[in-house]
Amino acid sequence: MGEFKTVHDSVHHSIKIGGVRKELLELPELQRLASIKQLGLAYLVFPGANHTRLEHSIGTSYVAERIAAALGLPEEEIKLVSVAAMLHDVGHGPFSHTLEGVLYRSKGVEHMDITKGIITGEYDVIDGEKRRMLEDERRVPDVLEKYGLSPERVAGLVKETRHVFNWELMSYAAEKTKYLNQIIHGPFDADQVDYLLRDAYYTGVAHGTIDFDRLLNTVALENGEVCFHRKGIAAIEGMLVARALMYSSVYFHKTVRIAETMLARAVEGIGEIEENIQNFVDAELMEYLMRKAERTRKTMVAIRYRKIFKKVYARNARELGDEEREALYEISKDWHRRKEAEERIARMSKVDSGNVIIDIPIPELLLSEPRIDKTEVRVLTDSGATMLSKLSPLAEALRIRNVVDWVVMVSCHPKYRQDVERVVERGLFG
Repeated sequence: MGEFKTVHDSVHHSIKIGGVRKELLELPELQRLASIKQLGLAYLVFPGANHTRLEHSIGTSYVAERIAAALGLPEEEIKLVSVAAMLHDVGHGPFSHTLEGVLYRSKGVEHMDITKGIITGEYDVIDGEKRRMLEDERRVPDVLEKYGLSPERVAGLVKETRHVFNWELMSYAAEKTKYLNQIIHGPFDADQVDYLLRDAYYTGVAHGTIDFDRLLNTVALENGEVCFHRKGIAAIEGMLVARALMYSSVYFHKTVRIAETMLARAVEGIGEIEENIQNFVDAELMEYLMRKAERTRKTMVAIRYRKIFKKVYARNARELGDEEREALYEISKDWHRRKEAEERIARMSKVDSGNVIIDIPIPELLLSEPRIDKTEVRVLTDSGATMLSKLSPLAEALRIRNVVDWVVMVSCHPKYRQDVERVVERGLFG
């Protein structure tokens, strides 16, 4: 088999890594992920949540390898999907998804676009000065090509693909190897299996526990797509429930979300971003922001010592009228309008600007996790393949379930709580 190393993983235990994955793991692009927290600022609420994107990347590669083997794929395809899984998050910026919305607005790209650029060699996440000091010019595509893997093909697996339109049949047909993409990115995929298991382990929240072995024992291929035998329905439902509960109880816990919006506003507050902070790791971003204006430094000190803003107002969709929904929609689609609304509430409260934050999470949720409302998994029955929703009312209920308890939340510095509370609705809706 050649040289290999054994990684002692907290979730999957001993993972054997050799060949192309071993060399990729030694690259600075991958090692950079060891300095980026998987769950951003969630450690402020869940003290054990200090695990990193590197751990998740290794775990996702291991899970992808096991899924591919369970499907009986040839060795070359197993190698391909396990490599794509290891690289699927290599483009993440500091604190993972925390700054996704801010960086998307300022740069017009998301971390998946950067990931694909790193894999193909079109983007370098390690700046020239660091490369010079490392004295290592090898990059991801160099390693992939050494092992006979196409960087473009690997990059094509890290982001969801669409059905291909067949003009002769006048219908959308699945690609013949769609299952390769689905192992990396689909309603059931290696990424979700690992992050649910890993995040549940490190946060201590049991909601993320899933029956991975049962899923492996019931997964199958049908017409080029990943599907499950009917006897695996309970395990699929368990995974979908785990995903929904982890989002509402961990990823979008109100205090976690408030801390993340405080960090996002600190980055927004510096105005023109003169450095490519997408390439930073967590500590570099914190140091960078500590060199900025006093208000930004004050926010960073507050985050460091967990002096977090407090919720003063939150509403779910059912509590809003049509006019209020329309007002929130206008605010959510234009960050300038959201900023104006925050300043308006602060002005009406007679508090300093920057002490009020409006959070409308759904657009950013869809940017960071576009799979969140996808529960349709193909299921094999005695009469042929069908969709999970036809066999499981729970799957359909989860599809329409609100992942986040609120569609709008306003928070502020604790000492201004009563002042903001008195004017918040007028400031939001006029």
